[in-house]
Amino acid sequence: MSVYKIDAAHSEINFKVKHLMITTVSGSFTSFEGTLESEKEDFSDAKISFSADVNSITTNNEQRDGHLKSEDFFAAEAFPTLTFSSTSFAPKGGDEYDLTGDLTIKGVTKSVELNVELGGTATDPWGQVKAGFELNGKINRKDFGLSWDAVTEAGNIMVSEEVKLIMSVQLIKQA
Repeated sequence: MSVYKIDAAHSEINFKVKHLMITTVSGSFTSFEGTLESEKEDFSDAKISFSADVNSITTNNEQRDGHLKSEDFFAAEAFPTLTFSSTSFAPKGGDEYDLTGDLTIKGVTKSVELNVELGGTATDPWGQVKAGFELNGKINRKDFGLSWDAVTEAGNIMVSEEVKLIMSVQLIKQA
């Protein structure tokens, strides 16, 4: 069994949400950890777990970040962590996989599907074996109780329900 852990210094956990339905606001989590366990070299039997500190959310706007941590969205005080646990990691051919798992946000767990591309494996100058993955998918924030809504006088929705997830993850094989 090979165990890999996220190298946070070389990984990004990002999301994008439409604002007023005309522009996109990007954000990220800066504190997270994750593990991949696999017996097969091609990772086709991988079991993946991940968690992020909700209080590490950043959109480069302190006021907005505070609102995201509030009861309107993540309720970070009561639910300080979001988690993901894989239920399936299925090869699609080439370097692509379908990742299915249980995402828990704000105490609500739903099954989500993510597209995964294996960037490859490499050994760094210090002899550490690394594996790189790009992941993306979409969730509906309201499915997880992130239900704040507002509409402008002109009828524009302030924040889209659809949230795009974009993750670039480098993992270190554990000795």
